[in-house]
Amino acid sequence: MEISLRQGCRYALLVPTSMGLRITPENGQPVQSSDVFRLQATSAETNVASVPSYLGLPVKVLTAFVKGNPFAAFIKANLRARGMDFEGPELEQGGPWGYRHQINVADSGYGSRGPRVWNDRAGEVGRTLSVKDFDLDRIFGSEGVQIVHLSGLIAALSPETGKFCLEIARAAKKYGTRISFDLNFRASFWAGREKELRSIFSEICSIADILIGNEEDFQLCLGIDGPEAGGKEIASKIEGFKGMIGEVRKQYPNAQVYATTLREVVNANEHRWGAIMLAGDEWQVIEPRPIRVLDRIGGGDGFVGGLLYGILRAWEPEKWAQFGWATGALATTMLTDYAQPADEEQVWSIWSGNARVKR
Repeated sequence: MEISLRQGCRYALLVPTSMGLRITPENGQPVQSSDVFRLQATSAETNVASVPSYLGLPVKVLTAFVKGNPFAAFIKANLRARGMDFEGPELEQGGPWGYRHQINVADSGYGSRGPRVWNDRAGEVGRTLSVKDFDLDRIFGSEGVQIVHLSGLIAALSPETGKFCLEIARAAKKYGTRISFDLNFRASFWAGREKELRSIFSEICSIADILIGNEEDFQLCLGIDGPEAGGKEIASKIEGFKGMIGEVRKQYPNAQVYATTLREVVNANEHRWGAIMLAGDEWQVIEPRPIRVLDRIGGGDGFVGGLLYGILRAWEPEKWAQFGWATGALATTMLTDYAQPADEEQVWSIWSGNARVKR
């Protein structure tokens, strides 16, 4: 199958996001044992967008910044370095208890010690994102976007961002932009807001072309009574996902692609990594293979970025899943939580298992 894409667009991919700071200890140490940390600019959605941007496709980021804030300047410089355009409102900090960029503190784990992540999102400027701050007719109409990638993390971040994502999806549909939606259920975001968020997620899913998530995401975000989530065995997970997607397709028939990753954790530095995707009526199953892991955070986003890159390049579906598997595996070899592919050849070498030196 082929997903037809709008031509003559300024941007291949657009992502709405709330940018933040990621702080990680050096040398794989736990947070409580460290006094030297590395600072990064981060968001799950720009993690996805990094695969196409590093491989030369034009990417745009919609976000919000704290005006005059040095961390906002740090984030902007990072996005420029990744080859991404961006736009968004600049909000006054409003004093010491005002707005700021979210902070994510994460250690990578090592061997038998698993990773730990702490999110600090109080006062997050990205929670204010609103369509009133963007000219969607210009962005999707005159500039043009081939695919917009939405995340359930942003859709559920606040009542404002939920409406924001919904309006972006509607504008994308109006102008012929394909919609990718990663459900990304987070229980803490949904607490006490189930009715509100289920309505928003259901409408986005009804017009989305690409849906990403595991059985739990679909069940909890959409209220679908599907089969029990797959057990620990990979075969069970695969069959559980297939059964769930059968139910999802009945209620949300617009989507053409459904995908999720498969992960078995041997230890913090060794995983078995796989993926499953339905494109049209054809399943692509990548049985989990061993990969070495430096930092697991961002592997799933790397998979989505590679899958979308394959679609944007108009490859056959088998290659979408394979490239996504490899860019996800690539992300886990890097200290950043996003993949930075040098070129397509590097990614395909990972897929083929060729780690020999290239001179």
